[in-house]
Amino acid sequence: QVQLVESGGGLVQPGGSLRLSCAASGSIFRINAMGWYRQAPGKQRELVATIASGGTTYYAESVKGRFTISRDNAKNTVYLQMNGLKPEETDVYYCNSDVLLYSWNPYPRNYWGPGTQVTVSS
Repeated sequence: QVQLVESGGGLVQPGGSLRLSCAASGSIFRINAMGWYRQAPGKQRELVATIASGGTTYYAESVKGRFTISRDNAKNTVYLQMNGLKPEETDVYYCNSDVLLYSWNPYPRNYWGPGTQVTVSS
């Protein structure tokens, strides 16, 4: 099996920065896309950013220019640098990965981490 574990969440003042990390472990042949989502209570989970195995990135319009997603393929880890945080971005942030478990199986399985709380407040 595969486990994703997020870290780096916490309390930050408006305009501040946080860096989230998500490490994947377990029976992994290769990881395709990795991404970050966020969800507030009573709201739908929304995409924040994704990064392909080759490094191509996608950002939600609301975070462009403030957030940066990156990955270390050797460590099976994805990062999210968040700058200029706003109170309305107080959410639980979730890591998501498409994982190839075996070299002979081309169909990835999708995994979620348990989430890390980000609170933006003065």
